[in-house]
Amino acid sequence: MANRNRAIVRRAIHSRIRRKVRGSTARPRLAIYRSTNHIYAQIIDDERGQTLASASSTEKDLRGATGGNIEAAKLIGRTIAERAQAAGVSQVVFDRGGYLYHGRIKALTDAAREAGLNPEELKAAEAEAAAHAAEAEAAAVAASEAKPAKGKAAKGEAKPAKGEGKAASKQAAPAGDESAPVAAEAAPVAEETKQTEAAAPAETEATPATTNEPGAEQE
Repeated sequence: MANRNRAIVRRAIHSRIRRKVRGSTARPRLAIYRSTNHIYAQIIDDERGQTLASASSTEKDLRGATGGNIEAAKLIGRTIAERAQAAGVSQVVFDRGGYLYHGRIKALTDAAREAGLNPEELKAAEAEAAAHAAEAEAAAVAASEAKPAKGKAAKGEAKPAKGEGKAASKQAAPAGDESAPVAAEAAPVAEETKQTEAAAPAETEATPATTNEPGAEQE
């Protein structure tokens, strides 16, 4: 069964972190500890076993109504950064003491960065935040442009398409029934031929009639 004692779990996590995180003379360790009512920070050179700077909410100048809130953690973070820079330290490794990186722990480390510790990390965080903001803005613009195309604009384009389809069908009907005009043109031609054929025998019958008249031989 897993151990549910928070203090034991925190110490186990801290010992695992300490196996990887070690302060040096060039880059000492910023160790953080918090209790219910106070928060502490120290700059430690593990190679020499020396504490270079420290700050806590138990100090008279830093003591507020309580040290167990975000504002107190930010104050300690700014103070430890100023004292570290006064001691000639600008680069540190963060040791969160086995605590989760949120709340007062995050507020202290962020305030220390803003006050001058590890400036390259602050620049990288700002660049990452700017990149995320640009991506979010681009996504919002793309979404706003895509909505009219799917909504009103698409419906407006669909209506002419239906009208054009009807007109196209009307225009296509005469083209498809090409035999009707041909038949209509052929009908008058057939009638004319019938009339000419009917008229020709009449003339032939009439010619003998004119030659057999009595006055025709005398002439």
